[in-house]
Amino acid sequence: MENKEYDDTTTMENQQLNRPKNKAGGIKTMPFIIANEALSTVASIGLMPNMVLYLIGSYNLSTAKATNILFYQSAANNFFPLIGAFLSDSYIGRFLSIGFGSIFTFLGMLLIWLTAMIPQARPPHCENNCKSATPAQLGLLFSAFGIMAIGLGGIKPCSLAFGADQFDKRGSDADDDDDSPSNNNQRVLETFFTWYYASTAVSVIIAFTGIVYIQDHAGWKIGFGIPAIFMFFACLFFFLASSLYYKEKPTTSIFSSLARVVVKSYKNRNLQISDYNFGKDKPTNKLRCLNKACISKDGCTVEQVENLKSLIRIMPIWSAGIMVSITLSQGSFQVLQARSMDRHITKNFIFPSGSFAMFTIASAILWLGTYDRIIIPFVSKIKGKPFTLNPKIRMGLGLFFSILAMCNSAIVEHFRRRRAIDHGYLNNPKAIVPMSAMWLVPQHCLVGISEALFAVACNEFFYTELPKTMSSIAGAIGGLAGAIGGLMASSILNTVTTVNKRNGKVGWIADNINQGHFESYYWLLAMLSCFNLLYFMICSWFYGPCSSGGMFGTTSSKGPKGDEKIIAVNEQDLLVK
Repeated sequence: MENKEYDDTTTMENQQLNRPKNKAGGIKTMPFIIANEALSTVASIGLMPNMVLYLIGSYNLSTAKATNILFYQSAANNFFPLIGAFLSDSYIGRFLSIGFGSIFTFLGMLLIWLTAMIPQARPPHCENNCKSATPAQLGLLFSAFGIMAIGLGGIKPCSLAFGADQFDKRGSDADDDDDSPSNNNQRVLETFFTWYYASTAVSVIIAFTGIVYIQDHAGWKIGFGIPAIFMFFACLFFFLASSLYYKEKPTTSIFSSLARVVVKSYKNRNLQISDYNFGKDKPTNKLRCLNKACISKDGCTVEQVENLKSLIRIMPIWSAGIMVSITLSQGSFQVLQARSMDRHITKNFIFPSGSFAMFTIASAILWLGTYDRIIIPFVSKIKGKPFTLNPKIRMGLGLFFSILAMCNSAIVEHFRRRRAIDHGYLNNPKAIVPMSAMWLVPQHCLVGISEALFAVACNEFFYTELPKTMSSIAGAIGGLAGAIGGLMASSILNTVTTVNKRNGKVGWIADNINQGHFESYYWLLAMLSCFNLLYFMICSWFYGPCSSGGMFGTTSSKGPKGDEKIIAVNEQDLLVK
């Protein structure tokens, strides 16, 4: 009898896992998944830092138009992962999502490389009275960007989760034996996460240094060809292990569930809630109009309705992140600034203008390490109990540092432009101003600290305030803020350009950086960021305390209803139980 019960339990566990043990997945798949992610990261990130220079120099586009294109590209890169997550969860699964995504990304990069290889794909080179790009030439360029964005939309939301799928996590909460299979698998999973993020960090460094340096010194043909080769090998390594992967079947997505609540509540809008008996499991009185989705035999569950309410409740605070995305997307202007300044590190080595973003990444990593390993243990030791800052406090600090970053950018640009005019470079945009480009480092560091504070705290806030069943939503809405931020950044730039160029005046964002007033543009962003901080404080006050409670204290791993949470600690959604 005991054996039968044991067999039934084992069978049930295996059915829940829905995977044949020791036949697919496991540690043997780890190198292929990590290789795909690392190579695709090098390829995709390495293309973008100098792209504004390529658009201006090879396509004869104005500074404003080139930057606008990159704003739209940033929006697409942040939006398509939402589509990719929905399709992978509901229809095609993660394997096909990454596979098709890798192929599309490679095709997009191949087209970008062809624009550099084929002279007819871009306007003829010129110095004055340059011809504009034809619709066909721009169509090829935009197609390349679009295809690449679609491809990245398949890779980004699925790569880490697909890797986690390869490891048996059964019983990780039930077994306390250090040598149990579940604990061994948990250690393997942690090892995978460690190598995954280590490889991603190395890939970003290679992209911002090696790829950018090659583009500066070997030209666009080689500079765009190498990322395309990297992406080809990313596809190759991923498909080589096709027979080894565990491929989980898609299930109903949480997106579909939320949409169903909206549709049902609208269909039942004329029904009276008072006439319906919910029983013991009653929905809350907040946003009562959504409760009508539960009315009818095929209505939604109370849990589905409350999930949507939780999402709506955090949206005002989420929207504050849009302005952060706008300030983070100004890298094109910073590349143009660095290009006009003295970038000599030694007599023979010139620091690439596109590599200054490395200081943003380095400062973010340094801050995260300092906060986690020095500040928190030190304060905890003084207080005699675990200590951490409430996520909303850290988000507010991140918004404050974004203001400082824009103010610093405006001040540095003011002195750079004045130095250019004093040396007679007003009408010479290609002249190198005798001012060290290292003056741009502080603003990059402030942006990095802002991103580290806001992004991590924002992810933690979403994961702790939303129910566990909405963890996929918690990871996706950050990308949505980036997509909207890219569109709004373009809208702000277009408005500034239109207003400033009235009556034939030189606009703030001029093709000649010395004639323009980039500092005024930065001051505008700083002012908008101040309003955004005030908006965030008001929304935070109306929201009330987080589930962790109070302004200071230990961040809870329980949600507002006691649900266990999964907390993301970085932009790739590293999941820690």
